[in-house]
Amino acid sequence: MAEQLQRIIDDSANIVFFGGAGVSTESGIPDFRSTDGLYNQQYRFPPEMILSHSFYLRNPEEFYRFYRDKMLCLTARPNAAHYKLAELEQAKKLCAVVTQNIDGLHQMAGSRNVLELHGSVHRNYCMHCHKAYDARFMLESEGIPTCSCGGMVKPDVVLYEEGLDEHTVRASIQAIRSADLLIIGGTSLNVYPAAGLIDYFRGKYLVLINRSPTPADARADLVIQESIGEVLGTVKV
Repeated sequence: MAEQLQRIIDDSANIVFFGGAGVSTESGIPDFRSTDGLYNQQYRFPPEMILSHSFYLRNPEEFYRFYRDKMLCLTARPNAAHYKLAELEQAKKLCAVVTQNIDGLHQMAGSRNVLELHGSVHRNYCMHCHKAYDARFMLESEGIPTCSCGGMVKPDVVLYEEGLDEHTVRASIQAIRSADLLIIGGTSLNVYPAAGLIDYFRGKYLVLINRSPTPADARADLVIQESIGEVLGTVKV
Protein backbone atom coordinates (compact mmCIF):
# COMPACT_ATOMS: atom_id res chain seq x y z
CA MET A 1 0.00 0.00 0.00
CA ALA A 2 2.90 2.36 0.68
CA GLU A 3 4.12 1.83 -2.88
CA GLN A 4 0.65 2.53 -4.28
CA LEU A 5 0.36 5.71 -2.21
CA GLN A 6 3.77 6.84 -3.44
CA ARG A 7 2.76 6.28 -7.07
CA ILE A 8 -0.45 8.28 -6.58
CA ILE A 9 1.41 11.18 -4.95
CA ASP A 10 4.07 11.12 -7.68
CA ASP A 11 1.31 11.30 -10.31
CA SER A 12 -0.41 14.26 -8.63
CA ALA A 13 0.36 17.95 -8.91
CA ASN A 14 -2.40 19.55 -6.84
CA ILE A 15 -2.89 17.72 -3.54
CA VAL A 16 -5.28 18.69 -0.75
CA PHE A 17 -5.21 17.06 2.66
CA PHE A 18 -8.43 16.89 4.71
CA GLY A 19 -7.69 15.90 8.30
CA GLY A 20 -9.33 15.25 11.63
CA ALA A 21 -8.54 14.37 15.23
CA GLY A 22 -6.52 11.27 14.32
CA VAL A 23 -3.75 13.51 12.99
CA SER A 24 -3.41 15.15 16.41
CA THR A 25 -3.82 12.08 18.63
CA GLU A 26 -0.39 10.91 17.49
CA SER A 27 0.94 14.13 19.04
CA GLY A 28 -0.74 13.26 22.35
CA ILE A 29 -3.87 15.38 21.95
CA PRO A 30 -7.00 13.48 23.08
CA ASP A 31 -9.69 12.55 20.57
CA PHE A 32 -13.29 13.31 21.51
CA ARG A 33 -14.79 10.23 19.89
CA SER A 34 -12.19 7.49 20.33
CA THR A 35 -12.60 4.73 22.90
CA ASP A 36 -10.37 6.66 25.30
CA GLY A 37 -11.60 10.03 24.13
CA LEU A 38 -13.30 12.82 26.01
CA TYR A 39 -16.77 11.63 25.06
CA ASN A 40 -16.17 8.40 26.99
CA GLN A 41 -15.02 10.05 30.21
CA GLN A 42 -17.25 11.18 33.05
CA TYR A 43 -17.87 14.86 33.72
CA ARG A 44 -20.53 16.83 35.53
CA PHE A 45 -21.92 17.67 32.08
CA PRO A 46 -21.39 15.85 28.75
CA PRO A 47 -18.53 17.41 26.74
CA GLU A 48 -20.84 18.15 23.80
CA MET A 49 -23.02 20.20 26.16
CA ILE A 50 -20.07 22.05 27.69
CA LEU A 51 -18.73 22.90 24.24
CA SER A 52 -21.99 24.44 23.06
CA HIS A 53 -22.62 28.14 22.51
CA SER A 54 -25.59 28.22 24.87
CA PHE A 55 -23.64 26.52 27.69
CA TYR A 56 -20.74 28.91 27.16
CA LEU A 57 -23.02 31.91 27.65
CA ARG A 58 -24.95 30.33 30.51
CA ASN A 59 -22.09 28.79 32.47
CA PRO A 60 -18.77 30.29 31.29
CA GLU A 61 -16.80 29.40 34.41
CA GLU A 62 -17.57 25.69 33.99
CA PHE A 63 -16.82 25.98 30.27
CA TYR A 64 -13.39 27.46 30.92
CA ARG A 65 -12.56 24.90 33.59
CA PHE A 66 -13.13 22.16 31.01
CA TYR A 67 -11.49 24.17 28.20
CA ARG A 68 -8.23 24.70 30.09
CA ASP A 69 -8.12 21.12 31.30
CA LYS A 70 -8.93 19.32 28.07
CA MET A 71 -8.61 21.65 25.08
CA LEU A 72 -5.39 23.59 25.67
CA CYS A 73 -2.62 21.05 24.96
CA LEU A 74 0.12 23.61 24.45
CA THR A 75 2.99 21.17 25.05
CA ALA A 76 2.00 19.04 22.04
CA ARG A 77 4.38 19.00 19.08
CA PRO A 78 3.87 18.07 15.41
CA ASN A 79 4.32 14.46 14.35
CA ALA A 80 5.56 12.85 11.13
CA ALA A 81 2.24 13.49 9.34
CA HIS A 82 2.36 17.24 10.05
CA TYR A 83 5.96 17.50 8.89
CA LYS A 84 5.42 15.49 5.70
CA LEU A 85 2.44 17.64 4.70
CA ALA A 86 4.54 20.77 5.21
CA GLU A 87 7.28 19.20 3.10
CA LEU A 88 4.80 18.41 0.32
CA GLU A 89 3.61 22.02 0.38
CA GLN A 90 7.16 23.35 0.22
CA ALA A 91 7.72 21.11 -2.81
CA LYS A 92 4.62 22.71 -4.40
CA LYS A 93 2.82 19.37 -4.53
CA LEU A 94 0.25 20.14 -1.83
CA CYS A 95 -1.83 23.29 -2.13
CA ALA A 96 -3.87 23.24 1.10
CA VAL A 97 -4.50 21.52 4.40
CA VAL A 98 -8.16 21.55 5.41
CA THR A 99 -8.35 20.60 9.08
CA GLN A 100 -11.00 20.06 11.71
CA ASN A 101 -8.34 20.42 14.42
CA ILE A 102 -7.85 23.55 16.50
CA ASP A 103 -4.34 22.94 17.85
CA GLY A 104 -2.19 24.80 15.31
CA LEU A 105 0.22 21.88 14.85
CA HIS A 106 0.15 22.09 11.06
CA GLN A 107 1.43 25.67 11.22
CA MET A 108 3.99 24.68 13.84
CA ALA A 109 5.32 22.05 11.41
CA GLY A 110 5.68 24.65 8.67
CA SER A 111 2.47 24.45 6.65
CA ARG A 112 1.35 27.84 5.33
CA ASN A 113 -2.04 27.34 3.68
CA VAL A 114 -4.02 25.80 6.55
CA LEU A 115 -7.79 26.16 6.48
CA GLU A 116 -9.06 25.67 10.05
CA LEU A 117 -12.72 24.73 9.81
CA HIS A 118 -13.25 24.76 13.56
CA GLY A 119 -10.97 27.68 14.44
CA SER A 120 -7.88 27.70 16.63
CA VAL A 121 -7.04 27.78 20.34
CA HIS A 122 -4.24 30.19 19.43
CA ARG A 123 -6.68 32.96 18.52
CA ASN A 124 -8.78 34.51 21.27
CA TYR A 125 -10.60 37.80 21.38
CA CYS A 126 -12.49 40.05 23.76
CA MET A 127 -16.22 39.88 23.10
CA HIS A 128 -16.49 43.59 23.95
CA CYS A 129 -13.52 45.41 22.36
CA HIS A 130 -12.15 42.54 20.18
CA LYS A 131 -8.61 42.78 21.57
CA ALA A 132 -6.61 39.66 20.66
CA TYR A 133 -5.06 37.25 23.18
CA ASP A 134 -2.90 34.15 22.74
CA ALA A 135 -3.41 30.63 24.07
CA ARG A 136 -0.90 31.11 26.89
CA PHE A 137 -3.04 33.95 28.27
CA MET A 138 -6.05 31.62 28.27
CA LEU A 139 -4.17 28.80 29.96
CA GLU A 140 -2.76 31.00 32.70
CA SER A 141 -5.98 32.91 33.36
CA GLU A 142 -8.25 31.94 36.25
CA GLY A 143 -12.00 31.63 36.28
CA ILE A 144 -13.44 33.56 33.34
CA PRO A 145 -10.60 35.10 31.26
CA THR A 146 -11.11 38.84 31.23
CA CYS A 147 -9.82 41.53 28.90
CA SER A 148 -8.15 44.71 30.15
CA CYS A 149 -11.42 46.45 29.25
CA GLY A 150 -13.39 44.08 31.47
CA GLY A 151 -14.95 42.04 28.65
CA MET A 152 -14.96 38.24 28.50
CA VAL A 153 -12.26 36.70 26.28
CA LYS A 154 -13.61 33.97 23.97
CA PRO A 155 -11.55 31.40 22.05
CA ASP A 156 -11.87 31.58 18.28
CA VAL A 157 -13.13 28.01 18.08
CA VAL A 158 -16.43 26.87 16.61
CA LEU A 159 -18.71 25.64 19.39
CA TYR A 160 -21.77 23.45 18.93
CA GLU A 161 -24.71 25.61 17.74
CA GLU A 162 -22.29 27.96 15.96
CA GLY A 163 -21.78 28.08 12.20
CA LEU A 164 -18.49 27.57 10.39
CA ASP A 165 -16.67 30.64 9.12
CA GLU A 166 -18.00 31.29 5.61
CA HIS A 167 -14.68 32.46 4.18
CA THR A 168 -12.91 29.33 5.44
CA VAL A 169 -15.65 27.09 4.04
CA ARG A 170 -15.52 28.77 0.63
CA ALA A 171 -11.73 28.51 0.49
CA SER A 172 -11.90 24.84 1.51
CA ILE A 173 -14.49 24.03 -1.15
CA GLN A 174 -12.39 25.77 -3.81
CA ALA A 175 -9.25 23.88 -2.77
CA ILE A 176 -10.99 20.49 -2.68
CA ARG A 177 -12.80 21.13 -5.94
CA SER A 178 -9.56 21.98 -7.78
CA ALA A 179 -7.44 19.13 -6.34
CA ASP A 180 -6.36 16.17 -8.43
CA LEU A 181 -5.62 14.16 -5.25
CA LEU A 182 -7.59 14.41 -2.00
CA ILE A 183 -6.00 12.65 0.97
CA ILE A 184 -8.42 12.22 3.87
CA GLY A 185 -6.65 11.34 7.09
CA GLY A 186 -7.38 10.80 10.76
CA THR A 187 -11.11 11.38 10.58
CA SER A 188 -14.19 9.18 10.85
CA LEU A 189 -16.06 11.64 8.59
CA ASN A 190 -18.90 11.79 11.11
CA VAL A 191 -18.66 15.50 11.99
CA TYR A 192 -20.88 17.69 9.85
CA PRO A 193 -20.97 20.08 8.11
CA ALA A 194 -17.16 19.71 7.84
CA ALA A 195 -17.25 16.12 6.53
CA GLY A 196 -19.66 17.12 3.77
CA LEU A 197 -16.97 19.26 2.12
CA ILE A 198 -15.29 16.21 0.61
CA ASP A 199 -18.34 15.80 -1.65
CA TYR A 200 -16.97 18.70 -3.71
CA PHE A 201 -13.98 16.60 -4.81
CA ARG A 202 -13.97 15.81 -8.53
CA GLY A 203 -10.32 14.94 -9.00
CA LYS A 204 -8.43 11.84 -10.10
CA TYR A 205 -7.48 10.13 -6.81
CA LEU A 206 -9.17 9.80 -3.43
CA VAL A 207 -7.04 8.30 -0.63
CA LEU A 208 -8.26 7.51 2.89
CA ILE A 209 -5.86 6.94 5.79
CA ASN A 210 -7.68 6.18 9.04
CA ARG A 211 -7.42 3.45 11.67
CA SER A 212 -11.13 2.59 11.35
CA PRO A 213 -13.57 2.45 8.40
CA THR A 214 -15.28 5.62 7.15
CA PRO A 215 -18.43 6.24 5.09
CA ALA A 216 -16.24 7.23 2.13
CA ASP A 217 -14.14 4.05 1.96
CA ALA A 218 -16.20 2.49 -0.84
CA ARG A 219 -15.49 5.34 -3.24
CA ALA A 220 -11.79 5.69 -2.46
CA ASP A 221 -9.00 4.61 -4.79
CA LEU A 222 -6.87 3.59 -1.81
CA VAL A 223 -7.81 2.87 1.82
CA ILE A 224 -5.08 2.44 4.45
CA GLN A 225 -6.15 1.58 8.01
CA GLU A 226 -2.88 2.37 9.77
CA SER A 227 -1.17 5.17 11.69
CA ILE A 228 -1.25 8.30 9.58
CA GLY A 229 2.14 9.42 10.88
CA GLU A 230 3.75 6.12 9.94
CA VAL A 231 2.07 6.06 6.52
CA LEU A 232 2.86 9.62 5.49
CA GLY A 233 6.29 9.41 7.09
CA THR A 234 7.36 6.90 4.43
CA VAL A 235 6.38 9.18 1.51
CA LYS A 236 9.27 10.51 -0.55
CA VAL A 237 8.87 14.06 -1.84
